[in-house]
Amino acid sequence: MSLATRVFVVEDDADIAAMVRRQLERTAACAVATFARGDEFLAACEIATPDLVVLDLNLPDTDGLVLCRELRSWDATRTVPILMLTARAAESDRVAGLDLGADDYLTKPFSLRELSARVAALLRRVGWERGTPDGVYSDARLAVDPSRFQVTRDGAQVHLTRREFAVLWHLISLGGRVASREQILDAVWGLASSVDPRTVDAHIRTLRKKLGDDVIETLIGSGYRFRGQG
Repeated sequence: MSLATRVFVVEDDADIAAMVRRQLERTAACAVATFARGDEFLAACEIATPDLVVLDLNLPDTDGLVLCRELRSWDATRTVPILMLTARAAESDRVAGLDLGADDYLTKPFSLRELSARVAALLRRVGWERGTPDGVYSDARLAVDPSRFQVTRDGAQVHLTRREFAVLWHLISLGGRVASREQILDAVWGLASSVDPRTVDAHIRTLRKKLGDDVIETLIGSGYRFRGQG
């Protein structure tokens, strides 16, 4: 990881923003820019695309969920990893953030070591599509090309976040075998001990919304399985 790794921190509490900036510059060798307002952050994204975003939800001019939705609607930031860092600890807030495309969710108060670990895990996946196995998957309705980070359903391109793509490709690579929540966490997040297992459920739910309910099967008490379309 080099100093060229650009992280944008969107946090209106100046003390927290400074603490996060120092931590990431020290432990992850990142070039960190901080923003107290959503409009300033979006303007910066139009000039330079970040490699990762740390996003608070409670901002003076907007809601972080709105910013997350905006980032996922732009081509340049559609796959940029987003770590939500917020005091909102309710399950509904976590699910909403993940459903909108956030890759991870950390609640305040938080451990700086855990923050660094989660950021490092996300940054390891910034170039994920270049490190996926060779080859593509295709069936009667679905085509998945990991080398191009591309998914099509019935001929129409479907935009997935990095994490959604990683979950989908992991299930495809199992060749019809069942994967438990914990196995998916280990394979995709690499932080199974600190990530809520329900994060997997939220990503599966989003994949079904984007690709159809018939793509991923739930086996109650066991986990999830990819279902080809003939």
